[in-house]
Amino acid sequence: MLRFDGQRISDRIAASGRQANYFYCQGVFRGIMNMKLILTKEDAMRFWKSISIVPAVLFAAMSNPATAAIFVYSGALSGANSVPLNASLATGTFTATLDDVANSLAVSLTFSGLSATASAAHIHCCVASNANGPVIIPFIGFPTATSGSYSNIFTGISSSNIAGIEAGLAYINIHDATFPGGEIRGQLLAPVPEPATWIMLIGGFALVGSALRRRKMVVSFA
Repeated sequence: MLRFDGQRISDRIAASGRQANYFYCQGVFRGIMNMKLILTKEDAMRFWKSISIVPAVLFAAMSNPATAAIFVYSGALSGANSVPLNASLATGTFTATLDDVANSLAVSLTFSGLSATASAAHIHCCVASNANGPVIIPFIGFPTATSGSYSNIFTGISSSNIAGIEAGLAYINIHDATFPGGEIRGQLLAPVPEPATWIMLIGGFALVGSALRRRKMVVSFA
């Protein structure tokens, strides 16, 4: 039922009789534009129940492993990132895609300008960016060259190492005879969620925004 200033619009118009001139109609029109929506108690309860699910949707989107499983890490490899740092002119880039449900990590990288042919490359974990940690994933079949590319998918990663990677405590290191401790290094930081995860997050925020807009509506019980 629609009301205008506490009175039903039909009653207001009827009461006007034949005196509904231009100015009065204009006032009624403005009233309709600003009218209050009168809901039954049952409708209002359904409305507040719809609001209450918003936090759960957001929490599920951000923390449910089934919807937040894929993370993409990318970065640069350099001597400046090594510990201790070095003046190597070698460079490299990497992309690592972590699936924390399948416990797998797909790595793709390129490198160039090493001072000697690569002797090994690994992912190390779980330490801060200013420290050196143990090898957790050896790059099997890594090219023995000063420049090249490499890609592989590693499976069976332990849950503790998955947690360390997600916490930003892992890094990629390329070793050679000149720098046996590692010539260039890159930390796996700032994971970027895959599009499916973004869709869930954006959908949750859109639901929050819609709910907040709806909460501005004046609600009265019929």
